[in-house]
Amino acid sequence: MDKNRIEGAAKELKGTIKEAAGKLTGNKKLEAEGKGEKIAGDVQGKVGKGADAVRDALK
Repeated sequence: MDKNRIEGAAKELKGTIKEAAGKLTGNKKLEAEGKGEKIAGDVQGKVGKGADAVRDALK
């Protein structure tokens, strides 16, 4: 498993928590940061998935 998949999942989880905290407190900046981190984590996870697919295809 590519490390990008693991790091991406962690970043996505952190973003989800930040977004929820921002919504609960009414902090729009924190909510937006959380959304951004979620998206970045999702992209990083997809990059890792692609790397795994390439590695598996070459085996």
